[in-house]
Amino acid sequence: MRILLTGVSGQVGSALLPRLQKIGKVIPSDFDTLDFTKPVLLANALDRIAPELVINPAAYTAVDQAEDALGIATAVNATAPGVIARWAAARDIPFIHFSTDYVFSGAGERRWREDDAPEPLSAYGATKLAGDRAIQAAGGRHLILRTSWVYAARGKNFLCTIARLARERKELRIVADQIGAPTSAALLAEAVTDIVADGIDHLRKRCAEADGLVHLSASGETSWHGFACAIIDGLRARGITLAVEQIVPIRTDEYPTRAKRPHNSRLDLSRWRHVFGQTPPHWETALAPVLDEFAHGMRL
Repeated sequence: MRILLTGVSGQVGSALLPRLQKIGKVIPSDFDTLDFTKPVLLANALDRIAPELVINPAAYTAVDQAEDALGIATAVNATAPGVIARWAAARDIPFIHFSTDYVFSGAGERRWREDDAPEPLSAYGATKLAGDRAIQAAGGRHLILRTSWVYAARGKNFLCTIARLARERKELRIVADQIGAPTSAALLAEAVTDIVADGIDHLRKRCAEADGLVHLSASGETSWHGFACAIIDGLRARGITLAVEQIVPIRTDEYPTRAKRPHNSRLDLSRWRHVFGQTPPHWETALAPVLDEFAHGMRL
């Protein structure tokens, strides 16, 4: 199985790479080999690579910067995935693509289902939704995985930021009225590798059964404040010395950002459980091995 994996320097891509290499021939790619800011060049590159499966975690994820960089965000998040989807559809090649809870408005408290109407609040969410729709319009064998609050032991993410600030400051003020499920890159990578390991024909069937779109995150829910507390408690339990003494819960309007964030990022996982027969682990369970890895890295 020749698998083209994009975004290998990112959180999800770097977690997927070693796992996928155990089940197939992986062609790792980043913007140096597949430039998503120049979508017109992608089809020729795909012809040269000739994959049997494409997995695309690559994205423009700078949520606030996207408000002022709409052209680049649109190219990377919408136009490029559309080009890949059309190329793959013409050859009956399965295409797995990662999307986001930011396509929803965040209203209410009910978990978002795949058939709920999207209503993004930000340019980032709008460009990711445009990518979802371009992939669906291509008509091929695709699986769009919408996830939430992705983090890892390395890179630019909430866990790494909180760990750094907790070493520098005595007080942290963290938003407590946005609710979702922190989801580790490792959780996503393991779930995707499991469904790919069954083979291309089986994957095509599962794409159809999921109607090309499925929500995948950790189970359970918390706030950013709750997530921060779990990170700090977990690091201390692993012997990491921190300066922080207070973790103060605040409202979203007390921490203004360039882009609006959804208050409700809860995702309904029923379709994932039904189609793929997996129940994702609770977010606290999935957090533990990532904290182990992070703490180990700090000691080196």
